[in-house]
Amino acid sequence: MTEPRARAARHKGQLNFEKELRGLLYAHGDDEDPLPETVRVLDEITTDFIIETCHAASRHATLNGRQKVKLEDFKFVVRKDDRLLGRMMELIGMEKELKEARKGFNTDEGKVGLERTGPKKRRRAMKAGEKDEDGDAGDGVDDGEDAMEDLMFGPPASVAG
Repeated sequence: MTEPRARAARHKGQLNFEKELRGLLYAHGDDEDPLPETVRVLDEITTDFIIETCHAASRHATLNGRQKVKLEDFKFVVRKDDRLLGRMMELIGMEKELKEARKGFNTDEGKVGLERTGPKKRRRAMKAGEKDEDGDAGDGVDDGEDAMEDLMFGPPASVAG
């Protein structure tokens, strides 16, 4: 951390990571209810570290001629801290694994017609005059007609059992 930055006035006295830091302190052998001053100091250190890291990544992105900060900028900032870089790479790998696992659960099995298409294609189809799943053409919105019919006449026979 090269230069200390003043905390913004709206963050003065506000604890950003109080719950997490209390758990971390307890896990490392502190009392279940640590001193408020200890939590406050650790919160300031943590918040300042995050702010400084983000500023350094932003500075690196600017020097490379970009307005947006990318993951590579953060990698560059923490490149000298092997433990931090290793943990960062581990978390990135876990995120990719989770994303791939979620794709396995996102199947379109059992969906027919417009339900399989995205919202843009569905809107285009509605504008073309096709009927949507609640039987009215045009807006693609369930405007409560089905719910109102269920209240007045009871649910359809296939649902009633």
